[in-house]
Amino acid sequence: MRFVTYASPAGGDRVGIVAGERVHGFAPGDTLLDVLDRGELREAGERALASPTETVPLDGLVLRAPLQPRSIRDCMGFLQHLRNCAGAADLPVDERHHQFPVFYFSNPAAVVGPHDDVPIAPNSEMFDYELEVAAVIGRAGSTIPLDRAEEHIAGYLLLCDWSARDLQVNEMALRLGPAKGKDTANTLGPMLVTPDELEPYRSRNAFDLEMTGYVNGELVSRGRWNTIDWGFPDMITYTSRGTTLRVGDVIGSGTVDTGCLFEHYSIDRDNFRGWLRPGDEVRLVVEHLGELRQRVVPGVKAEPLSTGY
Repeated sequence: MRFVTYASPAGGDRVGIVAGERVHGFAPGDTLLDVLDRGELREAGERALASPTETVPLDGLVLRAPLQPRSIRDCMGFLQHLRNCAGAADLPVDERHHQFPVFYFSNPAAVVGPHDDVPIAPNSEMFDYELEVAAVIGRAGSTIPLDRAEEHIAGYLLLCDWSARDLQVNEMALRLGPAKGKDTANTLGPMLVTPDELEPYRSRNAFDLEMTGYVNGELVSRGRWNTIDWGFPDMITYTSRGTTLRVGDVIGSGTVDTGCLFEHYSIDRDNFRGWLRPGDEVRLVVEHLGELRQRVVPGVKAEPLSTGY
């Protein structure tokens, strides 16, 4: 099943299930997070297919982020991404990356939809996208065993972790992780796809699906999901250790190999195409999950600190 949140022609936002080229709407008032909280995603989808409150064409719909997550943990699943970035960031790849999937907390308040404009982070001249996938937790759990971890996944979607590289590199030198460099926008969408839809493509510890990224129509990123080093079972087991993953929490995969501009900057600075600028269109695609298509726009002016920074 594939679920979206969309702007209904009848007014307001509504959850729907995609059936072919049409969307079958749920009753108004429910969010996808509400449905997940009740533990009835499949049942609600079946009801909407049998007796929708409305049916509308998918083409041309204004899509929102499928849900507003309770938290976002972004893991380092694709280690080749880290290797590609290591030189420019002056961050050698630590052997501990092979022991556990390190992660950081991102900003759920910065979630935007799959076609929304994305503002450049204040004071950034090195704005970037990151092509990722994400799992949405559909069943809460704590210290989840590895062999039961996938039972906690409601579905998958695309994640773009928008990054201000100049701010990020400056902050991470202080050994406290990314902060304002990752604080401006996180895109989720375009739909939540249930795990059974992807099962035919299972490969290694993920799925054999292509991931591509384009800037102004130019192919910049190309990788495959099944090249990931840390699959979602390991990520869920690690992130739930000693704490509770809640329904509606999002776990990011990290960036696929070549899935951002920073990698190209690190590998071949002389031929680097340049950072994102206002007016650029970024299009990210993952087979069977859909695509994000967004325009970069100017950001707000930063208010100076007492130091002038």
